[in-house]
Amino acid sequence: MLIGSREICNYKEPYIIAEIGANHNGNVDIAKQLINKAIDAGCDCVKFQSWTADSIFSKIVYEDNYFLGDDYRNRNDYNLKEIVEEFSFSERDLSEIAAVCKKGGVDFACTPFSKKEVDYLVENLKVDFIKVASMDLNNYPFLQYIAQRELPIMLSTGLSTLSEIDSAVQTIENTGNKNIILLHCVANYPPDDNYINLNNIDMLRDNYPDYPVGFSDHSIGIEIPLAAAAKGACVIEKHFTLDKNMPGWDHKVSANFEEMVQIVNGTKRINKALGSHRRVLTKADYEKIPAFRRSVVAARDIQAGELITIDDLNLKRPGTGIEPKYLEMIAGRIAKRFIPYDKVLTQEDF
Repeated sequence: MLIGSREICNYKEPYIIAEIGANHNGNVDIAKQLINKAIDAGCDCVKFQSWTADSIFSKIVYEDNYFLGDDYRNRNDYNLKEIVEEFSFSERDLSEIAAVCKKGGVDFACTPFSKKEVDYLVENLKVDFIKVASMDLNNYPFLQYIAQRELPIMLSTGLSTLSEIDSAVQTIENTGNKNIILLHCVANYPPDDNYINLNNIDMLRDNYPDYPVGFSDHSIGIEIPLAAAAKGACVIEKHFTLDKNMPGWDHKVSANFEEMVQIVNGTKRINKALGSHRRVLTKADYEKIPAFRRSVVAARDIQAGELITIDDLNLKRPGTGIEPKYLEMIAGRIAKRFIPYDKVLTQEDF
């Protein structure tokens, strides 16, 4: 499957997404800094979220005024609606940052939360794919609407049972859209290690062999996304920030610039190291065989005409003579000529 000019395939070099989300804190200049830092880190894509106060929460949520981000829990100087409005981007903002991405040569992506936002991303910003958040995996009417736009869909599977994932995939497939990338995801921010279950990457590949499988990460640090790359994940999505101590709800679980560089470089190296499922010896391996392997040698001086016993033989480097697997076949033979101690035996010796 192609995303822009990149082939997305299991066990290929992962497509690295710097998930900026709302880490711009509603500031376009911060968003531009994040884009440029993601480019410098070597990311393939930067991703934002397109939501408004009207498209994400209903009135009752604002009345409850309860927000999941730790930085805003039980605060009196902000209410939830003010936070959502402050941290959201307008269509004009998204258009401006998409242009920065295009100029910098990095893919722009965005997660929509309404049909209107889907339309703007597809028709105005010409995105290469649509990322669906975990919260919308069971929003089948919305999935159907997105799928009908005939773009590749990255589908995060956090919060979902396998049967719900099945229904989501079938909903998309029923529109004729078979361009699906499944992302294993744990929706907790951050999850305990014992809940991350990276083996779900294998499970999703086994259950959906026609589709690439990646990983959307919410852990702290770089170890887990690197482990996902070792699992052959085709996509690694990691939250990205300029400073983990900035106000906002995702900064603490995000990678900073230095960590993102390590993730980008580490996943590339890991992918190269995964190599092939076939057992292949390199030219260097073949060149080392004579020096590193062992041959049958005489364990003592053996006189011509003597019966050679197993005790008369030893195995030492180099591997230029008779291989160790023939040791017992030599025992019981008669020496044709004098064989000095430690000589590498040849067939002419017996």
